[in-house]
Amino acid sequence: MTPRKPNSALRKVARVRLSNKQEVTAYIPGEGHELAEHAIVLVRAGRVKDLAGVKYQVVRGKFDTTGVVGRKTSRSRYGTKNEGGGVRPATQATAQ
Repeated sequence: MTPRKPNSALRKVARVRLSNKQEVTAYIPGEGHELAEHAIVLVRAGRVKDLAGVKYQVVRGKFDTTGVVGRKTSRSRYGTKNEGGGVRPATQATAQ
């Protein structure tokens, strides 16, 4: 889908049938995705300002949607796990 003027791109969207049988267009955030045709996704409210009629977004990292690979910052928004070992070990204080 292409955005409104003055922007230019090919935005990634999906036509989603909701549980109430409505069919809506949902934006897929982040770089790249591996969504297949009959994948089950979680949809949240949140419009995309430069795409006409798009009022929903796909939640990354839930159900059949994978997180963004290689994401370092804002990982919770894109469903990406921590690549590092987690929290650094605390340094030991020596009493004297």
